[in-house]
Amino acid sequence: MVEVKTTPNRPQDAGLEARQKLGWWRAYRFLILRRLSQLAIIAMFLSGPFWNVWVLKGNYSASLLFDVIPLTDPLITAESLATGYLPEWSTILGALIIIAFYALVATKAFCSWVCPMNMVTDAAAWLRRKLGIRQSAKLPRGLRYAILAMILVGSAISGTLLWEWINPVAALGRVFVFGLGATLWLVAIVFFFDLLVVEHGWCGHLCPIGATYALIGRKALIKVNVVDRNRCDRCMDCYNVCPEPQVLRLPLHGKPEDSQIVLSQDCISCGRCIDVCPEKVFAFGSRFEKGIDVKNI
Repeated sequence: MVEVKTTPNRPQDAGLEARQKLGWWRAYRFLILRRLSQLAIIAMFLSGPFWNVWVLKGNYSASLLFDVIPLTDPLITAESLATGYLPEWSTILGALIIIAFYALVATKAFCSWVCPMNMVTDAAAWLRRKLGIRQSAKLPRGLRYAILAMILVGSAISGTLLWEWINPVAALGRVFVFGLGATLWLVAIVFFFDLLVVEHGWCGHLCPIGATYALIGRKALIKVNVVDRNRCDRCMDCYNVCPEPQVLRLPLHGKPEDSQIVLSQDCISCGRCIDVCPEKVFAFGSRFEKGIDVKNI
């Protein structure tokens, strides 16, 4: 029987107990692996301009892998179709490749393992915890899906790729390739919005790209599993670091008949709940574990 804490850990101490009990690597392993993944992808984009070795040619909206395999952002493809313009076959093929990959792998894996803005929003969340900023404006989590719908409708009405005018992911990609420029203000707005206005505001409430990948990956194979609810000592570290803390409630504190797999499409598969839990409550696993009836999911 695990001793239940009388008071939860402070947000700024999230992960401290895991470091003490499990060691530094165990408490940060998925965070480190995600950073390596994100930085490796940036290096793939930079390898051509800097070293004339073209691994990824293009940007986060559309690129070529090894100058052969097209990769296209599904949202920009959907915008193109909404305007009535039929993209080239390579663009459609690139979108289908991306959709198939993320539909199979893990829910919103793009958001936590690929997207460069994740480093910006994680930095804002870390600084927010360290400074003890707890007051936050309230926004509905479903707002991002409404924004996604508005972008597609707006693109259809205007005949333009509406989102690409203000896409901070593309803006940050341009910063890495071309250096600091005019588009950096978009990245700064996201950082300070998350830091001062809404906790996990961009990824958790507004980002239409995340909404797109949530819909794509809602049936993905890899999910976070609650290994044993009885191990939980209510320290709240997982809630403090999770950008989508609402997805943990049912698997962790639900009724006995409720699934112990994080099945919500809003989970970004970042693994931070696994990192910071000193009692090893969480683990990556399959959506088919523990006798889940996938027909009712």
